[in-house]
Amino acid sequence: MLRITNTLIAGAGPAGLASAACLQGAGIDYLLLEKNQEIATPWRNHYDRLHLHTRKNVSALPFKSFAASTPAYPSRYDVVSYLEDYAREKNIQPIYNAEIVSIKKVNDKWITDTNSGTYQSGNMIIATGMNNKPVLANWTGMDSFDGTIIHSSQYKNGQEFAGKDVLVVGAGNSGCEQAICLYEHGARPALSVRSPVNVLPRDIFGFSILQVGSLTRMLPSGIADKINAPLIKLLVGDITKIGFKKPVYGPLEQIEKLKKIPILDIGTIKLIKQGHIKVYGGIDRIEGNTVCFENNKQRHFDAIILATGYRSDLESFLDPAYISMNELAKPLTKRTRYRKDGLYFCGFYLSPNGMLREIGMEAQKIARDIAE
Repeated sequence: MLRITNTLIAGAGPAGLASAACLQGAGIDYLLLEKNQEIATPWRNHYDRLHLHTRKNVSALPFKSFAASTPAYPSRYDVVSYLEDYAREKNIQPIYNAEIVSIKKVNDKWITDTNSGTYQSGNMIIATGMNNKPVLANWTGMDSFDGTIIHSSQYKNGQEFAGKDVLVVGAGNSGCEQAICLYEHGARPALSVRSPVNVLPRDIFGFSILQVGSLTRMLPSGIADKINAPLIKLLVGDITKIGFKKPVYGPLEQIEKLKKIPILDIGTIKLIKQGHIKVYGGIDRIEGNTVCFENNKQRHFDAIILATGYRSDLESFLDPAYISMNELAKPLTKRTRYRKDGLYFCGFYLSPNGMLREIGMEAQKIARDIAE
C-alpha cells in the first residue's frame, strides 16, 4: 500500500523528533519513520555513565525546556526521559519497525521503500544521524587476541572488566569517559592515541567552555584559538608531557577543518597525570594478548574497546549522488544543495556549540522553508 504525505522524516532520534514538532507547529502534514521499536534507540543503548557535554539550557529542542530538576549536564537517562516526554507532549507518533530500504526521486516526488511499505512525499528529511554504523578496526594479528574485543557502542559499564587490563583505542570523548568508567570499576585502563588531539576543560571557573568560547565566536577560528590558548594551557597543562601529540590546529580550527570535536575533559587528564590511566601511541600489531604499539612499546591486555567512531551509512539507502559529506559538514544554510529537490538533512553538522542546539535551529529552519 502506498502512503502519501507532504514530508517524510527518516529517524526518530532528537533530529527527527525536532523536525516533526516544527512541521507540526507550521501545520505541515508529515510522517515519521523509525526502524526500531521505540524513539531514540541510540541514546537508550549508550554506556551508563554518559552525560551531555553541553548544559541543559543550550541542549533543549524547540518548544520544550529540560525540567528544573534535571542536572546542568543531563545524563543519558535524563535525555531519554526528556525525548519521551517531548514526543508525548507534541503527540508525535512515529511509524515503528519501518526500516528504509531505498529513497529515490521519481519525477517530482520522493519514493521511500521500507520493509513494511512504500511512501511518497514532496519533501524528504533525513534525520538518521552520523552515528548510524560503528567503525571497526583491523590490525595484523587481531585474530590471535583471545580476550574480549568490543566496539564502544557495546560498552555499558566497567563492571565486567574489574581487575583487568583494558585498552581503549581512540581518544574521543566516548573513549576518554569510558576509560574513567573502567577505572571507577576497578579495571586498569589504557588509551591508544594515534592522532594529535586538542583537550579543553568542560568548565572554566564554573562556566561551560561553550559559554566562554562564545565570547570569541565572531572571530576567525585561528585567531580565537590563539586568544584562548594561554588560558587552556593554564587549566589543562602541557598534554605532550602525558603522552598526547599536539595538533597544528587549535580546537576551533580542528572542528572547522577536520570535523572533529576536541576532548572535553571531565577527569581523564587528572587520572592520566596520577598514573591511573596509561597512554600509548597507535597500534602496530597484536601478538596473542600482547599489543605492540608504533613507538615499540608493548603490553598485555585482557580486553580491547574500540572507541573508533561511527559513520552515517547513508549510502545504504540513498543514491550517492545526493550525498556529500563535505556538504553535511557545513552549517545548514551554507550547503549548496540545501533544500534542492526537497531533500533536507537534519542533525549532521558537527557544531562547536552543541549538537542538540544545532538540531533545534536546523529543524526550525527546515520547517520554515517547507512552509514557504
